[in-house]
Amino acid sequence: MSLQTRKIALVGGGQIGTALALMITQKDHAEVVIVDLPEAVDPIKGKALDIMALRPHAGVDVEITATSDYSKIADAEVVIVTAGIPRKAGMSRNDLLEINLGVIESVAKEVATHAPNAFVVLSTNPVDTMCQAFQRHSGFPKNRVIGLSGALDSGRFRLFIAMETGFSAKDVSCMVMGGHGPSMIPLTRTATVGGIPIQTLLSDEKIEEIVERTRHAGTEIVQLMGQGSAYISPASAIMEMVEAYLYNKKRLIASSVRCDGEYGINDCFIGVPCVIGAGGVEKIVEMELTASEQSQLKTNYQSLLENIKQI
Repeated sequence: MSLQTRKIALVGGGQIGTALALMITQKDHAEVVIVDLPEAVDPIKGKALDIMALRPHAGVDVEITATSDYSKIADAEVVIVTAGIPRKAGMSRNDLLEINLGVIESVAKEVATHAPNAFVVLSTNPVDTMCQAFQRHSGFPKNRVIGLSGALDSGRFRLFIAMETGFSAKDVSCMVMGGHGPSMIPLTRTATVGGIPIQTLLSDEKIEEIVERTRHAGTEIVQLMGQGSAYISPASAIMEMVEAYLYNKKRLIASSVRCDGEYGINDCFIGVPCVIGAGGVEKIVEMELTASEQSQLKTNYQSLLENIKQI
């Protein structure tokens, strides 16, 4: 039997869900419950058994349960929603809107019934709009619903800066704002390596190449893979957010959260810098933007409003 007292529920046992189950087990965070469709449960049980077989080697005792019964997520502190159809080559995130909307509506109602006090992290695309749908259909307070956007995008931005400079990604600091998509806003003026602005290290042309690669990083992976989309990096970014909540780390992470007046945005989930701690989304940090950044964020916001009309 597991010695864990905490529980993390994963709604969706696909590639991101499996990667998350592995990471949670390796770090000995909590008991894991994976919920998926009945026909998917046996394969997920196989994955769960495979992951649990690392327990003797890792020195952990995490239990992983695969089920189609949402009642098993009762008392979960965190619910991570990855359910939905992933992108295929040639598809945009918005192409998934209608398909995944029904999935999220159903999931929201089940989570509200069985884990009403959970902190909920979503990665289902288009993630900003799916957060909006989840909150509306679950009735959860906005501080307990958050989406994977800037956390992943900022990580990719950091990676590409590290690759181009040749320095450690550990020393790169930067931020990406806006919706999770090709109109996201990598804030180049905030990007540094060991405190040194990247403008000192890279040419303007190279910085622009990095910006464009960051905006289309997900598409690049989809095209290279042919089938499926990124899963290791999204799972890693989600774990940063979850750990900030579980251990009250007060991490400042750009994430998709609901703005109600901040940055001139109202009743809309969008990627902005926020503080994640034991209270969930504890604060949205407003920073002064340049005229260009403000214009890009406004355009981004208008695009998200078009999606919201469909829900």
